[in-house]
Amino acid sequence: MTDLSHYRNIGIFAHVDAGKTTTTERILKLTGKIHKIGEVHDGAATTDFMEQEQERGITIQSAATTCEWNGHRLNIIDTPGHVDFTIEVYRSLKVLDGGVGVFCASGGVEPQSETNWRYANESEVARIIYVNKLDRVGADFYRVVKQVEDVLGANPLVMVLPIGVEDNLKGMVDLLTRKAWIWDDSGDPMKYTIEDVPADMVDQVEEWREKLVETALEQDDDLMEAYLEGEEPSIEDLKRCIRKGTIALDFFPTYCGSSFKNKGVQLVLDAVVDYLPSPTEVKPQPEVDMEGNETGEFAIVDPDRPLRALAFKIMDDRFGALTFVRIYSGRINKGDTVLNSFTGKTERIGRMVIMHADDREEIDSAQAGDIIAIVGMKNVQTGHTLCDPKSPATLEPMVFPDPVISIAIAPKDKAGSEKLGIALNKMVQEDPSFRVETDEESGETIMKGMGELHLDIKVDILRRTHGIDVEVGKPQVAYRETITQRVEDSYTHKKQTGGSGQFAKIDYVIEPGETNSGFEFESTVTGGNVPREFWPAVEKGFRTSMEEGVLAGFPLLDVKVTLTDGGFHAVDSSAVAYEIAAKGAYRQSIPKAGPQLLEPIMKVDVFTPEDHVGDVIGDLNRRRGMIKAQEAGPTGVRVKADAPLSEMFGYIGDLRTMTSGRGQFSMEFSHYAPCPANVAEQVIKEAKERKENL
Repeated sequence: MTDLSHYRNIGIFAHVDAGKTTTTERILKLTGKIHKIGEVHDGAATTDFMEQEQERGITIQSAATTCEWNGHRLNIIDTPGHVDFTIEVYRSLKVLDGGVGVFCASGGVEPQSETNWRYANESEVARIIYVNKLDRVGADFYRVVKQVEDVLGANPLVMVLPIGVEDNLKGMVDLLTRKAWIWDDSGDPMKYTIEDVPADMVDQVEEWREKLVETALEQDDDLMEAYLEGEEPSIEDLKRCIRKGTIALDFFPTYCGSSFKNKGVQLVLDAVVDYLPSPTEVKPQPEVDMEGNETGEFAIVDPDRPLRALAFKIMDDRFGALTFVRIYSGRINKGDTVLNSFTGKTERIGRMVIMHADDREEIDSAQAGDIIAIVGMKNVQTGHTLCDPKSPATLEPMVFPDPVISIAIAPKDKAGSEKLGIALNKMVQEDPSFRVETDEESGETIMKGMGELHLDIKVDILRRTHGIDVEVGKPQVAYRETITQRVEDSYTHKKQTGGSGQFAKIDYVIEPGETNSGFEFESTVTGGNVPREFWPAVEKGFRTSMEEGVLAGFPLLDVKVTLTDGGFHAVDSSAVAYEIAAKGAYRQSIPKAGPQLLEPIMKVDVFTPEDHVGDVIGDLNRRRGMIKAQEAGPTGVRVKADAPLSEMFGYIGDLRTMTSGRGQFSMEFSHYAPCPANVAEQVIKEAKERKENL
């Protein structure tokens, strides 16, 4: 039985290009997991093992790896930073106990850092902050600390101060011990000396140490009282207080360094062990019933309790399907039979492995607190719970955002069309934010995703990994429809043929609903003119009709229907008749209610060098963008805007041209807003043409 207090399940998350993967590589080197360090820019990083990752120098899927440090076992997940793959970060945070948020010392807190930080707050994950790339031009540790306070609204607890900056970065001062860690210029992470604080930094170190001690001691009234009376707390007491405050999310211990130059990573590893929680110290996962309501039971981390495990990622590789599982309670042995509470089916556990990026180590059993991969499970998908068949339970499932962009794809030859279905099915299982549908009218296969890069990489995987050459249609935007006026109306459905007839009469009001309310239905019928048992049928008729709007066939949003009166026939009225009446009423009344097309608006965050700000803003205005804010930083300007998705296709190419390759941007879905008349006309015209061509 392993001691769970020596486990740390952590994720490394950050904005694109803040150095997450490089930091993971350094951790693996320091913990003796790898002997030669692979670099991201050479396409040789251990955790970036997909061809697409090595070429583009970005992380696409989260990679899991396990290592040891100071007698503690670290399960580490390196997550992607690009906004199109946020889902990977979200689902990784869901199963982790702690995180390391990496920030770039010159870029600071970037938009994706905000999204990831928000996810981590929602998942209540304790974090330490690591300000990386202090060797970069424009690096400023203190500015990033200030940004963490202002932009993220977080409370960074500064634990180290840098000695030197940019090219002169020599090491760090550990504020707790008042010792300086100085590395030589050989680039070997093990070649450092521990010395006294440089003379010119003594005052600064004392000032920051005092802040550190005061913040930490707020966790313990007795120690605080003694400190105010002049008694210096011991390092052990301080560490205990920092650990308590970190786990309670009161503050986030903040470190700095340069992973690339191998300076400062040891201190971060020590902090993971000292301050981040073990599996037993985090809130246990709530169990839910089939409707998703909490039952009041929890999956308590204990190997002797019934099995509770969550499948959080599915990956297909050369050995077959791998299901990544976080075990919350109980244990799994090779050969056990487990129940998937979502499907109600049992599966036998064949091989289990501990992952080290794409290498693996076979194991015979695993227990609460472990993150493992199971080989060859058939019907398990992301978010499913595996449990003890004698004591079934479901853990809180994951919620995934809806895709905002879609493209049509078709295989170039007949052989490809047979393989396409199987390949797409595998890809959907691996990535829950990726959807595939067949357009019923045109028969086209439609891929839906979170952004252009997301779908671009999916097409690349089809071509390379699965060997299917596909033709790609132009990207389609997920428009929606709504109404702008209130309509009172009546509809009667009568059908008289041999035998019993059908009769249903409804009087109703259709009106615009609250924003984001979807579809609301209520009945104010009194006196039994429409018997109560038929109300659900009326609601169902309207609800199913909402899936296709009257303008261009897009789903209808934010509509309220009130059933006010009606009529019924003792013999001829039935639930089916009322459902048909509601569908007829929808077709009759929605065109009168001022239907309007809505388009998805994206939150766009553009980084540009100062000389090109005018061009970037002018271009965003041409794309119907609303400029929200401009923030000048040391290396350039961040422009924040809201812009319609339909105008943002191919934006990265234009941005790079405008900024001589130095601009960057990210965008995520914000809300739906009414389309301008000229755009709406064009979209409706195209929709009609598509229908006529079928």
